[in-house]
Amino acid sequence: MKVTIVGAGAVGASCAEYIAIKDFASEVVLLDIKEGFAEGKAMDLMQTATLNGFDTKITGVTNDYSRTAGSDVVVITSGIPRKPGMTREELIGINANIVKEVSSNLIKHSPDTVVIVVSNPMDTMTYLVHKTTNLPKNRIIGMGGALDSARFKYRLSEALECPPSDVDGMVIGGHSDTGMVPLTRLATRNSVPVTAFLSEERLDQVSEDTKVGGATLTKLLGTSAWYAPGAAVSALVQAIACDQKKMFPCSALLEGEYGLEDLCIGVPAILGRDGLEKIVEIELNDAEKAKMKESAEGVKKTNDLLEI
Repeated sequence: MKVTIVGAGAVGASCAEYIAIKDFASEVVLLDIKEGFAEGKAMDLMQTATLNGFDTKITGVTNDYSRTAGSDVVVITSGIPRKPGMTREELIGINANIVKEVSSNLIKHSPDTVVIVVSNPMDTMTYLVHKTTNLPKNRIIGMGGALDSARFKYRLSEALECPPSDVDGMVIGGHSDTGMVPLTRLATRNSVPVTAFLSEERLDQVSEDTKVGGATLTKLLGTSAWYAPGAAVSALVQAIACDQKKMFPCSALLEGEYGLEDLCIGVPAILGRDGLEKIVEIELNDAEKAKMKESAEGVKKTNDLLEI
């Protein structure tokens, strides 16, 4: 099992570290355009192998896509990160060209790969990969919902004053501060609806805190977060590599599901060896449907800015 991660910055390197520690891949290739940067990150990570008990080989390369050949899964994190006050949508002009070139180079050397898109604005960048490559729809996945859901569960456990492992919940919709749809109605604490523990007002606060989770960290850190995004990507990669058939909300190309067409947006999906193996359609109430529709309209507006 070979995994390539393009972009050896904080998110890419964290993703490589988590994949290595989980020890399910034979090789992780870190690729970056900055001379020696990926090589340095790879060497640093490999020097933790005996300390962290993994045998995964981590290889760093500078802009040589031939070294990525035969990758089972490729992850695109490349692009500029968000700065304080910058929305994900404002990144589109810069990152679209980067993602287009990167995906083309990756597929040239690994035509049977599964692509996971992380670069922002993520839903639009995922849509771009669909529109500019010949890969089937099941092999292009956007990572957003897995991260947003992890942040949602963190906020729920905080509100419930309980261990995070007690909590289950999901965020669908667009991966943006206004597009996320945290499904508080369906969230549970050990199978008991969280509505049994928390007031509507408190749950509304949890939802709002979740939606601005990335912006909150950007303000605190001065750049985008990396630990949770890296962990979220590694979870998707593992589900595919190990054929786990796990369900994650992730950005998928919709063709009528949820009443939406011709856009990529976060929905529950089963991930396995073939990538996105099934979109799961859950019954939304009228309020959730309205929020999902509004989110989709926002994603489409951003998509309209693409020059395909």
